[in-house]
Amino acid sequence: MAAEIALIALIAALASALTFFSGFGLGTILLPAFAIFLPVPVAVAATAVVHLANNLFKGGLLWRGADWPTVCRFGLPSIPAAVLGAWLLAMLGSTERLFEWRLFGNSAGPTGAGLAVGALLIALAVIELQPWFARLQAPPRWMPLGGVLTGFLGGLTGQQGALRSIFLLRSGLAPPQFIATGAMIAILVDLARIGTYWAALSDVSLDPAGREGGLVLAGTSAAFLGAWLGAQYVRKVTIGAVRTVVATLMIAIGLAMALGLIG
Repeated sequence: MAAEIALIALIAALASALTFFSGFGLGTILLPAFAIFLPVPVAVAATAVVHLANNLFKGGLLWRGADWPTVCRFGLPSIPAAVLGAWLLAMLGSTERLFEWRLFGNSAGPTGAGLAVGALLIALAVIELQPWFARLQAPPRWMPLGGVLTGFLGGLTGQQGALRSIFLLRSGLAPPQFIATGAMIAILVDLARIGTYWAALSDVSLDPAGREGGLVLAGTSAAFLGAWLGAQYVRKVTIGAVRTVVATLMIAIGLAMALGLIG
């Protein structure tokens, strides 16, 4: 248990620090760490709790700079979409292994949730690595659509920040507003999907006072520290560098999930 907590805390702190300014990457980097110890749906739910706590912490620091009309136009449509994505993840997570294969005498194979989330992570990562994607900016009139897409993917896979950025980059927000507005929107998505995870995964072990609770607490505390360190010391880290690292990890993680090696 001590080793599990140490690993989760280390990854959460590093991920939170590196992704403080980009607004994306924490969930992607932290998800596989949870998936080593927990089933994919539970790992996504645990990651969502840490993600929410981290955004509440970030939002507490930055909320005055948020552009609230943008938060409403983007964030409100994301709520029902996040509920739908989270419900679908829970349904897929209840399936048996879709196929099995053997490695060094051990059997492995993905559930519906592992295959779906893994395949989506790989697809999103491949798109993320394309040069044109970094320059892609959606017109402001597409904000509600961006909220729906971001909410659904956030609920299903936990990935929402990079897609959200596409729609916010053309909003005319200054960098501090961009960060604060993104944090407020992420809070809405996280609240919607966590409630759905909790209801839909009621038959899965999610004991707040047990092993799962200890891992989430370690990840949350470390993410707070990472966010503070990010604000203090990693201002020179570029969004492009974070994007490359996160996309590479998404491919590796997605492949492992799709093959049933983790989760």
